[in-house]
Amino acid sequence: MTTDAATVTYAERLTIPWWAWPLGLAGGGLVGVEIWMGAGGVRAWAPFAVILPLALALMFWVGRLRVAVTGSEFQVDDARLPLSAIGEVVALDAAGKREALGVGSHPLAFVIQRPWIGGAVQVVLDDPADPTPFWVISSRHPVELATALRESAAR
Repeated sequence: MTTDAATVTYAERLTIPWWAWPLGLAGGGLVGVEIWMGAGGVRAWAPFAVILPLALALMFWVGRLRVAVTGSEFQVDDARLPLSAIGEVVALDAAGKREALGVGSHPLAFVIQRPWIGGAVQVVLDDPADPTPFWVISSRHPVELATALRESAAR
């Protein structure tokens, strides 16, 4: 993320929970055992030497996503939203997130959703040139993120 650290008002990394690491490794081990199937030679160790590091890399990649509010924009991974385009910001709990992604969803909405994170923030856009009606972004601290977005957009 290329931002000036002095202008960041909120930052969060959407990492996977601790219990997903053993589950991911167990799943990778199970796939390795299925490929091995009691064979000898290279098939005895190669599946584990390839699959387990791939499982670790996949879990690291899934948990790498960053959310930040700077002085001029809202950053979610590679996506950037100028603060001037923000109309309304709503902090959502798990039920609100479920509704925003279910009945209240829109096919053109920008969604970054992590199922292991209960809360989210819905950012309604105020830009007639943008066909995206709103963003829904998972957050472990939706109230703090919504507050940071509102305060930064007001400046």
